[in-house]
Amino acid sequence: MFVYCIMILFRHILKAHFAPFIGSFFVLMFLFVLQFMMKFMDQLAGKGLSGAVIIELMMLNLAWIVVLAVPMAVLVATLMAFGGLSANSEITAMKASGVSLYRMMFPVLIAAGILTYLMVQFDNKVLPEANHRLKTLTMDIRRKKPTFTLVPGLFSQDLPGYSMLVRKTFAESNNLEGVIIPNKNVVITAKRGVLSFSADYRRLIMDLYDGEIHELNLTDNMSYRNIQFQRQVLTTQAEGFDFERSGENTFTRGNREMSAGEMLYIVDSLKTQGDASRSRINALTDGLRQKVFNGTIAQKSDAFAAWRAIEPFTNLSSQLMMLRNGLDAELANYSYIERTMKQYWVEIHKKYSIPVACFVFVLVGAPLGVMSRRGGFGVAASLSLGFFLLYWASLIGGEKLADRELIEPWLGMWIANIVIGALGIVLTYRIAKENVEIRFDWMKRLIPRRLRNEL
Repeated sequence: MFVYCIMILFRHILKAHFAPFIGSFFVLMFLFVLQFMMKFMDQLAGKGLSGAVIIELMMLNLAWIVVLAVPMAVLVATLMAFGGLSANSEITAMKASGVSLYRMMFPVLIAAGILTYLMVQFDNKVLPEANHRLKTLTMDIRRKKPTFTLVPGLFSQDLPGYSMLVRKTFAESNNLEGVIIPNKNVVITAKRGVLSFSADYRRLIMDLYDGEIHELNLTDNMSYRNIQFQRQVLTTQAEGFDFERSGENTFTRGNREMSAGEMLYIVDSLKTQGDASRSRINALTDGLRQKVFNGTIAQKSDAFAAWRAIEPFTNLSSQLMMLRNGLDAELANYSYIERTMKQYWVEIHKKYSIPVACFVFVLVGAPLGVMSRRGGFGVAASLSLGFFLLYWASLIGGEKLADRELIEPWLGMWIANIVIGALGIVLTYRIAKENVEIRFDWMKRLIPRRLRNEL
């Protein structure tokens, strides 16, 4: 009988979470999609793209939106559910019946654990493929329409080696009007132009018509040259515009287009390369030590093989120069490998830290909901927004510090969970031991007295 009553209680608590979670999830999804449309729709509209392509781009962007919306929806639902239970005195009744706050939170923590597992699977299986397909589709659009990223009236840095401003683009073609290309002491202007690719898509070709070249002599500021042309052809490397097929090898993907397992495989390979580079550095320095103190290098040592390229130089200064060049190259290679490994580790930890936020937000949301004694969406949304902003700022800050090698990747990605989780544990312990309430009476002072009396 006791177990049956506990199961009914658990079902009642989970039922109180279900509707707020679903509702807040779709509201957040709508807000994120609306933000995406406001930010990028001006770049998509008027580019000659079909409605199907625009919808596909939006659908592929939903993957990263889900990653952000689920933890925030968990926090909103927990605040609303426990706030509603507290406002209806159900929390008080359950405590009077001998049900502690820990037991009330138990089914929610189990559900959060299941949701965390599902989000980990989503982050490792669905999100990388969605990001890769999004990148492939974007590159495909750029290959077919290189003017895709050009915004009329704004300077574009997408063309390697050039900064370009255009007055007008055309949705049906790659034609341009009012082209301005500044480059150091040279400014090229043209009434019209056309962007196209070479046959192998390795170079981007800019055909400019009816324009002028303005050149200033930097050594003599009084010297100025103006050249008029009917046609001028400029070429540049098509970096970032080449089409990447979805069947390419995984190693060509970015770190946000891989699962944690795939990135761990690359990290292991990089670690092997780093160990080999460090061994060569040690061999070169050991060879120098033997050369200085012994006058020769032992043939059976690792230093002997490393010094084979240096020994042919009989001049000491030449040997030292070769040694310095070798050490500089190896140190630069080792530093690059270490930096790349840390970037991968950041993404690996992120695959797990963001889903675990579902669990962490239950720890902090339940006691806050009980303290607020309000089950309204406004209070829950305000509290959850504040905590999520804190969480996201900590996550982004930790990622930046980890990328700059100021802190370890695991610390940068988990510090937000650690801080908010610790706060949640303290709040849960305090609420379980005593009755603490967050009051909003002070907000009445913000309302004018006359209006307050009428209310």
